[in-house]
Amino acid sequence: MIIRIFTATIPTDLHDEFEAKFKEISVPLVKKYQGLVSLEIGRPSKWNPNDFVMISKWESVKDLIVFAGEDWNQAHIPKGMEKYITACSVSHFEHIELA
Repeated sequence: MIIRIFTATIPTDLHDEFEAKFKEISVPLVKKYQGLVSLEIGRPSKWNPNDFVMISKWESVKDLIVFAGEDWNQAHIPKGMEKYITACSVSHFEHIELA
């Protein structure tokens, strides 16, 4: 399995609007893809005051390619969401089974 961590930096004055759109647009978009195992989102905290995060777990890289295309290792931003984001990154990790 592959863990995908997407982080987006959002200006403070757009936090509420972005969070609503994040839940309304991004979450349903990701959830409709086969191979998605789990999905979590997080809002800014005192440790990361302008960063939102989406953590998804996928069955395989093949599933990520279906979701995000051949450039699956790049950020995938739904149309209309780019206006909120000043910076973003995406990282991928192989899942380690816990005993």
